Amino acid sequence: MKNSRLKKTRFASIVTEIPGKKSQEIFNREQKYIAPGTQTIATSSKIVTAKGEGAIIEDVDGNRFIDFFAGVGVASLGYGHPKYVKYFSEQLAKIHVGSFTTESRAKLVELLASIAPGDLNRSQFYSGGSEAVEAALRLAKSYTKKSEFIGFWGGFHGKTLGVVGLLGDTFKNGLGPLPVGIYSTPYANCRHCPLNDTFPGCSFRCVDFIRQKIRFETTNNIAAIVVEPIQGTNGNVVPPKGFLTELKKLTREIGAVLIVDEMITGFGRTGKMFGCQHDEMTPDIITIGKGFGGGFPMTGLMSNEEIINAKPFANPSGSSSSYGGNPIASAAAYITLRTIIDEGLVENSARVGAFMLNKLKSFQKEFDFIGDVRGKGLMIGVELVKSKGSLEKLDKKYCQIIFRECLNRGLIVMGYNPDIRINPPLVITEEIAEEGLEILREALIYVAEQI
Repeated sequence: MKNSRLKKTRFASIVTEIPGKKSQEIFNREQKYIAPGTQTIATSSKIVTAKGEGAIIEDVDGNRFIDFFAGVGVASLGYGHPKYVKYFSEQLAKIHVGSFTTESRAKLVELLASIAPGDLNRSQFYSGGSEAVEAALRLAKSYTKKSEFIGFWGGFHGKTLGVVGLLGDTFKNGLGPLPVGIYSTPYANCRHCPLNDTFPGCSFRCVDFIRQKIRFETTNNIAAIVVEPIQGTNGNVVPPKGFLTELKKLTREIGAVLIVDEMITGFGRTGKMFGCQHDEMTPDIITIGKGFGGGFPMTGLMSNEEIINAKPFANPSGSSSSYGGNPIASAAAYITLRTIIDEGLVENSARVGAFMLNKLKSFQKEFDFIGDVRGKGLMIGVELVKSKGSLEKLDKKYCQIIFRECLNRGLIVMGYNPDIRINPPLVITEEIAEEGLEILREALIYVAEQI
């Protein structure tokens, strides 16, 4: 174990090689039968988790890790939160499945309406992110009576065939032909602007480019523009303020709706309840998920009275899902959201996130291969480059070393790509975050000696 540099840890504790013998044995058993293509972080680490508490995960070998991953932002309350466990268990003991109204679901939709952006006071629930995004596309078609969609380069909205055309990267390679009527356009990624322009002098040229795309590529029948307020899979890329507002103006101009995918950014992740609130605007439809259920598969969409009543989406059984909003899912989502509000976790995300961002910016001064540090709240990206001032990404072999060295010291982080993604549970404290960042710094020192 290469952890001799690190000062004595308070929260992380590594007692075996990673993976340990028990983890390796269970991992190997599973690999004989599970399909290939599971998450990279799992197959690269080979750790087998046993339990968790707050922002700490323990594996079957007794190693304790600080969690900067949270299941890609799913574990908003961390692990074993007493309020979550109690409420969830009580619901499980009563009734766990069914399409009927429950007290938890009634309380959930009321609570959602009370904290919704603008007038988005109507909700419908699903069990997976792709399912919710596909539902949002159906709703957009129902309302606009149009059939085409525009997504963004670097975007990610799920892997089912109904939304695979919106994937702005190589995930969709080999899955063609793609659904017709879906187009992709550059995101406001100003550091890597594909249009070779500079903000703010460009006056959101990327938005104006969409007008040209509609004219020359589409049949001028756009139902919706689908966008993430911060691109997660692309490396937690933060667009400039005003981007979503400009997109909303464009949708009004062309008779479309704006769908903002808040799967990762919703419920405090960015230091505000919803990511779109950084732009102080209201989308027409938002999709929600991941941290919404606190770890239980619960997703959904939210819209206003006028749009949500559009048919055929609003026909009997037109918007529903067999698993979506079931008693267990509703209980999980309600107690998660209630806890986020009552314990001030949105504010904690903003406060601890600012602390982490500042520390990481000091790393940028220390290491020439850190090209950019960006983020909002507890959704932070660190871009690794070949040399100071370069836009060329660091070779993945060095990123994999960073990932491995972090694990060896007791930190789980999505560090195996040149864009490190940091998404810890919203309950993380400044003390735990600081120790995790010191572990990351030690891993960066180690790799700096290899470059």
